[in-house]
Amino acid sequence: MSIDPKKHEMPTQDPSLRSENFEEVALGYDEGTAIAEANRCLNCKNRPCVEGCPVNIQIPDFISKIKTGELEDAYKIIAKSSSLPAVCGRVCPQENQCEKRCTLGIKFEPVGIGRLERFVADYHNSHDDGNVEKPEYNGHKVAVIGSGPSGLACAGDLAKKGYAVSVFEALHTAGGVLVYGIPEFRLPKAIVAKEVDTLKKLGVEIITNVVIGKTLTIDELFDDGFEAVFIGSGAGLPKFMNIKGESLKGVLSANEFLTRINLMKAYKEGSATPVKRAKKVAVVGGGNVAMDAARSAKRLGADVTVVYRRTENELPARKEEVEHAKEEGVKFEFLTNPLEILGDENGCVKGMICERMELSAPDSSGRARPVSVKGSEFETEADCVIMSLGTSPNPLIRNTTAGLEVHKWGGIVVDEKTGLTSREGVYAGGDAVTGAATVILAMGAGKTAARAIDEYISSKK
Repeated sequence: MSIDPKKHEMPTQDPSLRSENFEEVALGYDEGTAIAEANRCLNCKNRPCVEGCPVNIQIPDFISKIKTGELEDAYKIIAKSSSLPAVCGRVCPQENQCEKRCTLGIKFEPVGIGRLERFVADYHNSHDDGNVEKPEYNGHKVAVIGSGPSGLACAGDLAKKGYAVSVFEALHTAGGVLVYGIPEFRLPKAIVAKEVDTLKKLGVEIITNVVIGKTLTIDELFDDGFEAVFIGSGAGLPKFMNIKGESLKGVLSANEFLTRINLMKAYKEGSATPVKRAKKVAVVGGGNVAMDAARSAKRLGADVTVVYRRTENELPARKEEVEHAKEEGVKFEFLTNPLEILGDENGCVKGMICERMELSAPDSSGRARPVSVKGSEFETEADCVIMSLGTSPNPLIRNTTAGLEVHKWGGIVVDEKTGLTSREGVYAGGDAVTGAATVILAMGAGKTAARAIDEYISSKK
């Protein structure tokens, strides 16, 4: 049987329509397309794709079930390893993980593993009767701080083993970055709510509006009878350039901008937490968060330009997200670096002074190092500047927890094999440890910690 050299295209909304709404861009495979894509899989004996998956989903096994139309069995295989399959199928960078290792990809395009995972998860969710078998309680309590991907993965794995798990979330809605950071058009919030609801049915308790380090401390959690604590509080502290004008009205971090839009629905009329509908927006940065901010600003009616100090070849954002941004009318200004944000007489943003850059020898990240071009300064118009330069862990937990070792930049120090911190019974994972990374890596860290916590508590029995 001949193999199609290219993966099957993902149906999407027309760019001219989707750039004006917040509905999901990618529409998903139908069953026929999913089976056709599954038939491209070579079912390799050495399974390199599994090695490329941070949570070790048995990829050839679930794809084989798609080939034969056994879709619910395919879901069960994925669910053994992943607590959030419908989420991961949408937002994981498969091109740098499982698909990068795909044997078919040596000669042709790799199998669309992420698209197939999404299809299976969506099929299950649309046919699910809502019944979940709750494990028998084993008599032990564990606290999880943060309801993002690492916290949910940890909570889910422990709940399946019979632990009473309480998840403490600072915001009013569970999901962490999945609900405040990723736009509706990439990850519908109903999907996140469905995944959270499944965990609740397993017995996981979700407690919102609790800021650990302020409302409660980790010491108080232990005093309340929790035998172990997992810190999955993420990295929500935004970084800025520390240039003149960053305090002007109209300068926002991407975190604030996206939180207002995603969590508080600022794009809707009458929102309790509105956001400025700017005419000309500059987004500084080149990662996935920058693409999310730029595409969201475009949907609010702005003329949007992404300002990035390297070339398109060095953009850290997913290629698919960059292509979608371009299709929707987002502009890119490469080899450009802001020097100052300009304000008007009312203290509002009116533009930026930038400089041109050129690439030199690689820096510590392995990417070409940008250096300024002398005499290349120029002025550009903007009434809103969104800074998307990365994030770091909030210092609240480390400042209120004795004996917790942290790196100079703020990440919690852990044992890589277990997620154990410098304090007994306290584990950590995800962005709180690594800084901003991917959903699937955070999930992998949560699962690692769950295994270690189970071993730790079992050893004390």
